[in-house]
Formats: sequence, structure tokens, C-alpha cells
Amino acid sequence: QVQLVESGGGLVQPGGSLRLSCAASGIIFSIYNMGWYRQAPGKQRELVAAITSGFSTDYVDSVKGRFTISRDNAKNTVYLQMNSLKPEDTAVYYCNAKQPCFGGDYWGQGTQVTVSS
Repeated sequence: QVQLVESGGGLVQPGGSLRLSCAASGIIFSIYNMGWYRQAPGKQRELVAAITSGFSTDYVDSVKGRFTISRDNAKNTVYLQMNSLKPEDTAVYYCNAKQPCFGGDYWGQGTQVTVSS
């Protein structure tokens, strides 16, 4: 059974930092491309950051220079370091695991990030 379990969300003031973690089980983590998505109320889910099995990374323009995605294959975990947080970063953040060759596509349950003073 595949599980993606996010943690690290919470309430933070503008300019603050959070680190999200997503622990995966039930998959061969190292061959999966991993992504962090977010969905704010009334908006569509968007891809925030992605890291491939080969450790290539990509970011949506609005978070470039502030967020960093990384992975630790030994711990089956992907991270999202979020710095200089803004109120517009408020959303539910979801972890995604995707394996384009074998068709695996899995989601975590989401973790709430609220940026407010």
C-alpha cells in the first residue's frame, strides 16, 4: 500500500520560514519524480516545485529564490524549504509521486500552510 505523509505545515508570520516533509512508503522512492503542489481556496491546484529521480529541480516563478525542494532517497523523503513566506503562499500543500514509465501517480493528504500576521 502506497502512502505519502506530509508534515511541517502550520501558521507563520509573513517573512517567516517552514519546512515541509513528505515521507513515502510502498514505492521504490528513488525512481519516482516528486512534486509539491498547493491549492488555495477558490483556486486550482498548482505545481509549486518538482524534483526528478535524477535530482533536477523546477519551480513556479512565484516561489523561485524563496523555496527549495530536495530529496533524501535513503529516508524516502522529499522536502520543501519555504523562506520569506508571503500571505499569498497560504494554501494546502500536497506531495505527489509520479513514475512516468510505469504509470504510478500518488498523492498525500495535504498539509495546511497559513501565512498571516
